[in-house]
Amino acid sequence: MFAGADEYGVDVAIDERAVERLLSVRPSDVDVADRLTFARNVFIPLTTACRYTCTYCTYYDVPGEASLLSPEEVREQCRVGADAGCTEALFTFGDEPDDRYTEIHETLTELGFDSIHEYLYRACEIALEEGLLPHSNPGDLTESQFAALREVNASMGVMLETTADVDAHSGGRRKTPGQRLNTIRAAGRQGVPFTTGILVGIGEDWRDRAESLLAIRALHERYGHVQEVIVQNVVPNERSDFPKPDLATMRRVVAMARAALPPEVSVQVPPNLSPAADLVDCGIDDLGGVSPVTDDYINPAYEWPDLRGLEAVADAGGVPLRERLPTYARYLPDEIRPAGVESAPESDGHEAWIPPAVRERIAADDVHGRRLRAVARGDGPLAVRSD
Repeated sequence: MFAGADEYGVDVAIDERAVERLLSVRPSDVDVADRLTFARNVFIPLTTACRYTCTYCTYYDVPGEASLLSPEEVREQCRVGADAGCTEALFTFGDEPDDRYTEIHETLTELGFDSIHEYLYRACEIALEEGLLPHSNPGDLTESQFAALREVNASMGVMLETTADVDAHSGGRRKTPGQRLNTIRAAGRQGVPFTTGILVGIGEDWRDRAESLLAIRALHERYGHVQEVIVQNVVPNERSDFPKPDLATMRRVVAMARAALPPEVSVQVPPNLSPAADLVDCGIDDLGGVSPVTDDYINPAYEWPDLRGLEAVADAGGVPLRERLPTYARYLPDEIRPAGVESAPESDGHEAWIPPAVRERIAADDVHGRRLRAVARGDGPLAVRSD
């Protein structure tokens, strides 16, 4: 049983034979994908506050230094992103930031919000108003929080990181695998198209990696909601001296992910952190959200590649590059889902994977709606400027 699983009643059992099979997988055992996809996003960090103090993370600021974006700042960043052709507003913040940071809580109260999650709901509404589809990554959530936030999100996510109990998560406010598995399960129960992933190089071993991937698979098989799994290597930074995993390690882990997961679940590597061109033959089929207008605020020292850089990765693997929405095609409504893509099985208790507010944004008869529909159909703008 994983650490913290009992506390949350998480019943994910991992078959030992499946672990052993996965540990034997190598890159030559998986097939190259028939294409690479990516999404254009604008990265909007609502706040840099977080109740956790993970030793490898540079995202959070300590109390007294953390800030909170205003609604006006959110709207301006969304407008900039929409004008640049983005389709996704990526909203991030640390776990329960108003629980630990008095100033953040006071600012939210001044803005008229009872919690950061209530404010996130409004931020997602702003994104929809400005022509973007929200994808929120707000850390651990309960089912009731997912139930509320799914109404204004195209998709959501949280990194599992690892099912191991590692020192990198140490401290009085440490997060546990049970918490993260509970969040992934809650998203599935509420019918949220979901992104999760593992973090490679924070003290876990090969068996931990195999078990983490199989735990994700088990939850997806139960709820059908995992659209992609990120295989992300740790990188050195000002707070951490964890060495970056070598290429051989990443090639093996990516191949394990591809072998562990059902074919409909994409395997992603971040192209600003990983040697993506050297991983195409290991089964990756997605390069994640890449922004033409904002930094990667979680890893600010590592710049995202431009469109030419993404095309170079695809060319290295001999596969085409395609733009996608933050919601994967199988979860989209019938009228905009690309031909040949089967719809995901219905989520229990929900009429559709995509809520009405998001469907209305995609269907709108304006420049933003037309852009979103074009990307959904697979013929979105991919032109590379010659200057």
